[in-house]
Amino acid sequence: MKQLIQLEEILFFIGSIFLFTQLDLAWWWFIALIFTPDISMIAYLVNSKIGAITYNIFHHRGLAIAILIIGWQTNAPIVSLCGIILFGHASLDRIFGYGLKFFDGFKNTHLGKIA
Repeated sequence: MKQLIQLEEILFFIGSIFLFTQLDLAWWWFIALIFTPDISMIAYLVNSKIGAITYNIFHHRGLAIAILIIGWQTNAPIVSLCGIILFGHASLDRIFGYGLKFFDGFKNTHLGKIA
C-alpha cells in the first residue's frame, strides 16, 4: 500500500510541475519556492498543537486547490503559483512519508509514525 500511495503522490507532484508550465514564469520560481511551505514548522516553537495546526494548513491539498482555482478565476498568476507550490510541496512531502500532523508531536502523522 505504501508504494501505491507513493506512486500517487509522484503523479500529483508531476501534475504540479505540469500546472506550473502553464504559467508564464521562469523555472527558477518553482525551484526556489517548492520548500517554502516548510516555514510553517516554525510554529512548533510555540507548542506542538499550534505547530501541527499551522503545518497542516500549509500542507493541506484542499486549500492548495482552492487557492489555485481562485488564481485561475481572477487571472492572478502569482495566486495560481501559490496554489501550485502548496499542492506540489504537499505531494513531495507525502512521497517521503511526511503526512498531516497530529497534535501530540511532529513525528505522528496521518501516514503513520516518521522514523
